[in-house]
Amino acid sequence: MTEEIITKISLFKGKKIRKTLYKNEWWFSVVDVIFALTDSTDPRDYWYRMKIRVKVDDGIELSTICRQLKLESSDGKKYETDCANTESIFRIIQSISSPKAEPMKRWLAKVGYERVQEIENPELATKRTKMLYQLQGYSDDWIEKRMRGMAIREELTDEWRKRGAQEHKDYEILTAEISKATFGVTPSEYKKLKGIKRQNLRDHMDDFELIFNMLGERATTEIHRTEDSKGVGKLKADAKAGGDIAGGARKKLEERLGRSVVSKKNFLLKTAKIKKL
Repeated sequence: MTEEIITKISLFKGKKIRKTLYKNEWWFSVVDVIFALTDSTDPRDYWYRMKIRVKVDDGIELSTICRQLKLESSDGKKYETDCANTESIFRIIQSISSPKAEPMKRWLAKVGYERVQEIENPELATKRTKMLYQLQGYSDDWIEKRMRGMAIREELTDEWRKRGAQEHKDYEILTAEISKATFGVTPSEYKKLKGIKRQNLRDHMDDFELIFNMLGERATTEIHRTEDSKGVGKLKADAKAGGDIAGGARKKLEERLGRSVVSKKNFLLKTAKIKKL
């Protein structure tokens, strides 16, 4: 989930929505969202009645898509509170009967329509992604490398999926192997170096970092195909081999340039400088 979406959910016309991280995912206070999007003076009662109404009308138990998590209250203490993740919060918003909720519902409908268009015509998704990067201030040259890197990454994960890797867990392990061999650090260590947390690491890489990252992943894909690799153990060995190829090229360049390619710079610092100007 992007920082943009987190911001949209976390603040409704000045009314802050409490949120917490649970299993590396943002969960939001349901009663806070209801308070922000209705005229109710008792959002807890509104939530209670809404669950009954939706169950009767649609046969859906909204409580099943929520989880009780501890959030800080106005008295400074933490209490168990009904929370929902991004997908579930959007579903709950659709069930809120209030004029204040209409702008958010229209936005959700627009996003949904755009996604359907992108499924029918994938080129639209590419154009939209480019536009979003341009609006954030990235150069066209950088965007082209980033987009190519996305295609290479997708090819790689397709190979992993076909060759026995389980999504998320195994992907993280295999990605870390490529990163360690390519740059000498894992993705989490790389993020720490750049001073970022939940942001996408690749969005904060410069040209050389993107290029060597692409080389490591593309080499790994080709090794998988050439050797018809199967099973996580073999895929992990291939990932290291692919990363070693990129890492070797990186070291040769660093020797010639007399400096490290692995940079502490991130795009957040660049945009901060632009704002100051």
